[in-house]
Amino acid sequence: MELVAASKMRKAVARVLASRAYSDLTWATVLHLCQKLDTSRHPFFRPDKDAKNIAIILISSNRGLCGSFNVNLVKKVVDSIRVHHPNSKITDIVSCGTKGRDEARRHRLNLIADFPKDDITISTEAIRPISHLITREFLAGKYDKVFVAFTDFQSAISQVPHVQQLLPIVPKIDERLGHIIHEKNKSEEINVDSFADFLFEPSTRALLDAFLPRLLEVQIYQTVLESEASEHSARMFAMRNASDAAADMINELTLAYNQARQAGITSEIAEIASGSAAVEAG
Repeated sequence: MELVAASKMRKAVARVLASRAYSDLTWATVLHLCQKLDTSRHPFFRPDKDAKNIAIILISSNRGLCGSFNVNLVKKVVDSIRVHHPNSKITDIVSCGTKGRDEARRHRLNLIADFPKDDITISTEAIRPISHLITREFLAGKYDKVFVAFTDFQSAISQVPHVQQLLPIVPKIDERLGHIIHEKNKSEEINVDSFADFLFEPSTRALLDAFLPRLLEVQIYQTVLESEASEHSARMFAMRNASDAAADMINELTLAYNQARQAGITSEIAEIASGSAAVEAG
């Protein structure tokens, strides 16, 4: 199982690294467009306020045997609600993954929807129903803020659970979802402000209206990929620890068996020697 998890981890890490560049580019494009028009009245860019009704998309796994992967994620969600939104009237959970769903029920969270999760997410079509549901409810005014809870993949030995804001969109570069901000060479950074303005048809606002729902899909898809890479990494190390623990148990049991066998042989030799001595004395 460790070897299978390691194979799946390599494939998942390759997918998540390949998609990060696209995710970053979509976010940078939105930031550039936001600098060119007023987004204060746009429904996706509501002003920040005390949220009374919030929704959290919970990205977990379908299978266990991955240590405390799902437990730590749900614990992070519960702590985030208690610390950052203690006065919220409604806190709804939208789960994607059976283990997260079960943990949410165990913590008595308000689970309103459960979407199936593929073991290997290939495209954004798999998470499109989640994006459509959240977008529709947010634009209808049911929720003031929408968050996504996932496990961010940092390395094969480090996976960190995160709860980050998805809606309303905050045009800040460090608010990117599902992305590890690596140090980059400043000489390689491109200043978009140094380029001439582009002409958009039919308009920049129309382009933004069509682009933002796609941005949400890409961001949710990225969090799913991050979660899958983290899941397989956690399972690989959990199976390795289980193998090591089993090997240690076998060694301890073998030692105990040899000690018991040696004690039995010693006892039999002692009985034979004492019986022989009794016969000679008689």
